Amino acid sequence: MDGSSRIASLAPSATATLVAMGAADALVGVTAHCGADRPVVGGWLNPEYDRLAALEPDVVCTCDALQAEIRDELRARGYRVHHAEPTTLDEAIDSFAALGRAVGRAEAGERLADESRERLDRIASRVAGRPRPTVYCEEWSDPPMAAGNWVPDAVAAAGGAYPFVEAGERSREVSAGEVEAAAPAYVVLHVCGRGDRVDPETVRERGWDLDAEVRVFDDSLLNQPSPRLVDGVAALAELLHGGAAREGGTDPTER
Repeated sequence: MDGSSRIASLAPSATATLVAMGAADALVGVTAHCGADRPVVGGWLNPEYDRLAALEPDVVCTCDALQAEIRDELRARGYRVHHAEPTTLDEAIDSFAALGRAVGRAEAGERLADESRERLDRIASRVAGRPRPTVYCEEWSDPPMAAGNWVPDAVAAAGGAYPFVEAGERSREVSAGEVEAAAPAYVVLHVCGRGDRVDPETVRERGWDLDAEVRVFDDSLLNQPSPRLVDGVAALAELLHGGAAREGGTDPTER
């Protein structure tokens, strides 16, 4: 498949990755959650197949086990589908190159993956040897759920400790007692689908006995297996280690 292929993305992570690798020109359709100026073909879990068909894409991108049924339906309708299902930080970075190959942008995908790994290496070198404060990352708040998948890796890469979920495992519900026993120094709220529109006071209102700084991150920084995840690692590193972890003297949350 060459670089002139028409791509429809039904996953915000795929859309963000395609834009980052310079393939935005090939996008002919996206979801309402993608934030790209392209025709919308429905939501992440409820695409409108008639609208998609009208765009005549050469390849359709999906992501995550939650889109597995959509992937299967698309294939049954005759579409060529690229489906990604990373569960760790390494797999997320690898998926950039795989997506590039799938849409005829192999060199761009490899370059994006390499640049992402190099950036992570630079962050690791800046936080090496420093104390590793405990972090509680919350992906969902009703009920409270500790983030899984690549988030434990992201915290480790940022120079923190994360005793709540093993890397590669799904997010899970946690009790107040579990979080209190871990005594996190930081609570990071990155509630799925809420962007940064979360009130940090919600944690204090639960009555949890914590002596922790509460921060709200845009959910794309930690929930999305795209280059935004590397931004999330940088943001976490600066939260945990201040100026010692800062990239080029800038705040990664402001980019």
